[in-house]
Amino acid sequence: MDNLLAGPPPTLLPDLPEAREALESGVKPSDVAARFPAYPGAWAALAEEYFAQGHAVTSYAFARTGYHRGLDQLRRNGWKGHGPIPWEHEANRGFLRCLYSLARAAQSIGEKDEAERCIQFLKDSDPAAYDALTK
Repeated sequence: MDNLLAGPPPTLLPDLPEAREALESGVKPSDVAARFPAYPGAWAALAEEYFAQGHAVTSYAFARTGYHRGLDQLRRNGWKGHGPIPWEHEANRGFLRCLYSLARAAQSIGEKDEAERCIQFLKDSDPAAYDALTK
């Protein structure tokens, strides 16, 4: 018998090994994003890089791009707008990092409401992602 109160199953994004391996081997995130524009991990790396350099608006733009590319992939993989997006699944991390980067950059440029929505979305997706990204 199905548990009708269980909620939606976790959404697991497919891995893009060539893009992931390029980033891991030191290829510049901008080159990975240009070659694999649907890969949220590249956009997350760009957002993190530019935020660390003090470029919050540029970080915001990169994070928003990765966030939207990630939402597209989530929907293609069965996500209905809610439900778990586990941090433990490596391929989900690019999207979750973009979500956190978007929140951080939004806060930095005074978009408090957006920052709060993104943080809540991150916590709702997987509290472990929030914990990992905010430590």
